[in-house]
Amino acid sequence: MSSSRIGRAALVSAFVLSIMLPVYHFTNPAEGETLIERTAEENAMDMGSLGQGSAERNPDYGAFTKDGISDPSGLSRPMELSYTSYKIEQGDTISGIAKRFGLNQDTLLSFNNIKNSRIIQIGQYLKIPNQDGILYTVKSGDSLSAISEKYSVDSEVVKAVNNLSAETILAGSKLFLPGARMNQIDVQEINGDLFSWPVRGYISSGYGYRISPFTGARQFHSGLDIAAPQGTPVKAAMYGRVVDTGYDTNSGNYVVIAHHGGYKTLYAHLDVIRVKPGTAVNTGDKIGDVGSTGLSTGSHLHFSVFKNGVTVNPRLLMR
Repeated sequence: MSSSRIGRAALVSAFVLSIMLPVYHFTNPAEGETLIERTAEENAMDMGSLGQGSAERNPDYGAFTKDGISDPSGLSRPMELSYTSYKIEQGDTISGIAKRFGLNQDTLLSFNNIKNSRIIQIGQYLKIPNQDGILYTVKSGDSLSAISEKYSVDSEVVKAVNNLSAETILAGSKLFLPGARMNQIDVQEINGDLFSWPVRGYISSGYGYRISPFTGARQFHSGLDIAAPQGTPVKAAMYGRVVDTGYDTNSGNYVVIAHHGGYKTLYAHLDVIRVKPGTAVNTGDKIGDVGSTGLSTGSHLHFSVFKNGVTVNPRLLMR
């Protein structure tokens, strides 16, 4: 081998050693030497690419142990609850806003105490929390452990997020339950998509006070009259179980279905009843035919919705 080639090889070897030796020296200190530990501030500066939010949620993320490994307890602490405000714009929906902020829509419904999402207004402000969960109003006799168990949330996390120092909670106070979800029936009720239309037709008489077509007096109409040709299929507006069928002089042939959440639906003036009490039905199952039986002025379906025995406006709950 020529002297020039030997010289070039020596230069390459020296260059490689100049790179490797500092690395080896850093990871394998010589006897009597110690590793230089960086401060939390120095490590936090290098973590800037993680974003400010990470630093806020884990303020001592940069704290290091003697072995140079980040403390895992700092990463598992509950996130402190905070929120920002959002001004509703034209075209906004609760589901759309929730998706934009990476939240479940029931988080926004609960956190803002929204009872009917169809009447939110342009220009209205919503509170947008920094994490999913629901606001729970403490009832008389409630305990923190029972609430936590019901909503499958760690009681220690609930205490931390709500800054509670003890298990004692007062009736009427509000707790944020991180990660908890609303009952799906309640969400559908608030969004107005709990029930489907039981028949194809048009509303000939709405819910509320009206002039009676029979007496001419002002009286309360407890449901919707949906006009449709005789024999048109009538379908269950929601899954449930048939609890009553029969005939009376006002409703004619009728069917009553019980649903989750304390709801019942009434289908009246049927020409034919096609289910029996005890029958389980799914949404859209045929339960009868449109008719004009009982006290009626023409072929139509009278459709009523009851919540815990009290009538409510079906139109507010139908998708």
